[in-house]
Amino acid sequence: MRSAEIKRKTNETDIKLAFSVDGEGTSNIKTGVPFMTHMLDLFTKHGQFDLTIDANGDIEVDDHHTTEDIGICLGQALIEALGDKKGIKRYGNAFVPMDEALAQVTVDLSNRPHLEFRAELPSQKVGTFDTELVHEFLWKLALEARMNLHVNVHYGQNTHHIIEAIFKALARALDEATTIDPRVKGIPSTKGML
Repeated sequence: MRSAEIKRKTNETDIKLAFSVDGEGTSNIKTGVPFMTHMLDLFTKHGQFDLTIDANGDIEVDDHHTTEDIGICLGQALIEALGDKKGIKRYGNAFVPMDEALAQVTVDLSNRPHLEFRAELPSQKVGTFDTELVHEFLWKLALEARMNLHVNVHYGQNTHHIIEAIFKALARALDEATTIDPRVKGIPSTKGML
């Protein structure tokens, strides 16, 4: 089983996270940030991962620290679960429509962290959630998972729909990139390492 458990405790957050790449789409997520819980739940389902999160953060201040630290923990869990990455496809790409919105996410599990985020979010809030935190979450995820992560929203008007399309596309792109391909022998790089 390609899985990992991460614990992170700071003065701002206390997070316990368990992640399995080869899951069944099962989630048990408690973040204290309802919109983030919703996004991570559908991320789990669409990626066919298993994800458990028990996060307590200083949400009386705002959702920033909790969202950021979940991104950190999920990235650490992903890279740990993948180990040496032998036999994986490495690259993944997914387009996901959500009503009027269309998002594309492309990933390379390259050990070279980078986030390219080309998305306009029309609203600053979805419910009580600050939409700028989507970028923060994705940047920390890419950094800690040491992956290239490219997010392109081709169009969309409803901010909820746009963000939901991003998270579903992220899940599907990661599912593809982490898939074991029997044709791949060893590390999927001409360098011999990632």
